[in-house]
Amino acid sequence: MSHEHHQGLIQALHECMAACNHCFDACLKEDDVKMMAECIRLDRECADICNFLETALARNTPFAAALASVCATVCEACGNECKKHDHDHCQQCAEACFACAEACRKLAA
Repeated sequence: MSHEHHQGLIQALHECMAACNHCFDACLKEDDVKMMAECIRLDRECADICNFLETALARNTPFAAALASVCATVCEACGNECKKHDHDHCQQCAEACFACAEACRKLAA
């Protein structure tokens, strides 16, 4: 299947990656960075897997479903962590993560 068939997912991946990178940067500027450590770690994990899957889909990887399944798991974990925090950047990141996880699950199914 060509990457054109995955445009919705590619967009969700890109938006999630951007939200995670923004959240990561904003978390580092919070007063209690130690409290944000898990959020920061998961932001990095999520941004990296979203970036990887976006690139892999663009090159028509034969592992799309398997990678999307892993990506959905990471996005869900990141979203669950981000939603624990009241910061706007965390809440926006959680929304992007959950949307991306849903899009990934559709491909993985």
